[in-house]
Amino acid sequence: MKDTQKSRHGWSWWYLLFLLEFAVAIWPPFYNKVDPTLLGIPFFYWGQLAWVVIAAIFNAIVYFAMED
Repeated sequence: MKDTQKSRHGWSWWYLLFLLEFAVAIWPPFYNKVDPTLLGIPFFYWGQLAWVVIAAIFNAIVYFAMED
């Protein structure tokens, strides 16, 4: 069973995408504004929702980049 599992050690530059996700989520002044609005929805709401989609894309990029 150990032969089929490969251990992933080390650090990769791809992990910086996780740091970017974390920095945007933890820094409210980035998205705490009303303008621009999208269909009458303030940026505070649609910006966070858009960031969820962007973060999912970043996670997929890291996953496939690190896949052996």
